[in-house]
Amino acid sequence: MTAVVAAGGNPPPPEAIAAAVEALRVGDIVGIPTDTVYGLAADPWHSGAADRLFLVKWRPRNVELPLLVAGEEQALALATAVPDSARRLMARFWPGALTIVVPRGRDVDADLGEEGGTIGLRCPNHPVPLALCQALGPIAATSANRHGWPPMTNAQDVAAGLPGVTLVLDAGLCDGASSTVVDSTGEVPKLLRAGSIEWEQILAVVAGG
Repeated sequence: MTAVVAAGGNPPPPEAIAAAVEALRVGDIVGIPTDTVYGLAADPWHSGAADRLFLVKWRPRNVELPLLVAGEEQALALATAVPDSARRLMARFWPGALTIVVPRGRDVDADLGEEGGTIGLRCPNHPVPLALCQALGPIAATSANRHGWPPMTNAQDVAAGLPGVTLVLDAGLCDGASSTVVDSTGEVPKLLRAGSIEWEQILAVVAGG
């Protein structure tokens, strides 16, 4: 049976964060609130954890997992040759609903799916994932739902609808728009998925320097 732990407030209850960190450290899948919708989180440096996340979500391994980070410092430690345009987007829109795809650092051995030269990074504007990333480090996370299904917006649905999730942190309703996903592997960004942040806003920040 999936445990549901209250995690509302800013900062969230330390015992809730501690329980989630403990679960992630042993390779379990944890449901977490974010500034968009509920997510499924795993420690991609723990052997087998990513496999469990792909299985719970029914997500193909060739659809790589993004990482949540606590801020720009954690993000840059995972990447290489990050363009100035990507740094400007981080400075302007993080924490927030923007996932930035950049060149992946060669020594980053996290299991995010099929091997690739890029990595998707996001710093969410929500105290729970920020606290988890500060306590544990970057975590792999994807929306809480079966692959291709509508995302879940409350903890009870995550606990009841996704067998294999060990723990869900409950911070109430999370029903924001999905994050915008931008390819920033070069100086000129490319829109990969429309979302909460308008493409025109992104282009304005890149152009404005």
